[in-house]
Amino acid sequence: MKASLTVIFCTLLALASSNVMASTFRCGSKLVSLGDRATTVIRLCGKPVSRENVGYTSGFYNRDEQPIEEWLYGPKGGMYYYLRFVGGELVKISSER
Repeated sequence: MKASLTVIFCTLLALASSNVMASTFRCGSKLVSLGDRATTVIRLCGKPVSRENVGYTSGFYNRDEQPIEEWLYGPKGGMYYYLRFVGGELVKISSER
């Protein structure tokens, strides 16, 4: 009974980790975090495999449009890492196997 619960737990854990969000991204021995500028990420991690303009965003009160970009790094150990920038600031880090 205990072994079957362990197998079920491991299976659920593997499924949950297939699309993970994080607040940091490791580039070799360097670490980038949410809030870092795009220039900092390029300096620490190098150029991404892919760089895509997703669109623009603007606030309700603030009418300044800011570009949204999504960068792809990987595969690293079978994982792809997606970094989303709004106005040149890292706002989301997610990964997918």
